[in-house]
Amino acid sequence: MSAVIGVARAKPARRLGGDVVVALAGFFVAITCVCAVFGVLIAPYSPNAEDLLHVLAAPSSQHLLGTDQLGRDVLSRVIIGARTAVIGPSLVALMSFVLGGALGLAAGFAGPRTDSIISRAVDVLFAIPAVLIAAVVIGVLGGGYYIAVAIVVLAYLPYDMRTVRGVVIEQRSLPYVEAATLLGLSRRQIALRHVWPNVLPFAAASACATFAFSLVTLASLSFLGLGAGPASADWGRQLADSQEYLISNPVTAFVPAAMIVLLAASMNTLGDWLLDRLLRKGGT
Repeated sequence: MSAVIGVARAKPARRLGGDVVVALAGFFVAITCVCAVFGVLIAPYSPNAEDLLHVLAAPSSQHLLGTDQLGRDVLSRVIIGARTAVIGPSLVALMSFVLGGALGLAAGFAGPRTDSIISRAVDVLFAIPAVLIAAVVIGVLGGGYYIAVAIVVLAYLPYDMRTVRGVVIEQRSLPYVEAATLLGLSRRQIALRHVWPNVLPFAAASACATFAFSLVTLASLSFLGLGAGPASADWGRQLADSQEYLISNPVTAFVPAAMIVLLAASMNTLGDWLLDRLLRKGGT
């Protein structure tokens, strides 16, 4: 009896701990989005304003996170850098959600021939690393952040497609699909009206994961000089510019790196929470 009571008490404790983590993740994502939208109004300095008298300065009351190698305020650049950290991955997640969802739904429900064509095309994208594609395309077209975003869309679209396809294949053998077929509904009607709502929780969670992974990928491309330009306050670019000063002023590298890690982890946490909530709602 005491063991049962102990388990019953442990479950609310774990749930409470999980709720706190989700709340913190949501709060951090919300703060980052506010910085992305209103960063110009929030930042204490212009992100490119140079103070050559305070180069690589330590955190102080004047510069809360110190300055970089050109005397630019690190806090201001981190706040402004939230814009590319949110916009780029959001575009990738949205496009991958829409295109991957449509392709996955078609591959899983339209028939074996369509499934084979889409799956083989997706396998080709799987076989080519995103960074390699970015290096070649940007080398030919001359670079740019949104070119990098388009490349990352192609790189992560297959993951969302395969997630949706797998769930659709599982759903199409369930009784409600057979019942809809017997009622005379077309495949398109069944797929959109009945199957897609049951696939949506997994597609939404996959989109959150895509946001997290694309954030890291885009920051990596900027770090390598294949994404945001040299004057940008992009977090990946800040890491590239500050790597030579890790000893003299580690804050310039630590803060943008921490922001990348925290935002990616927060989006993954929210994705897991969203999947759990949607599945619970669908099961009630």
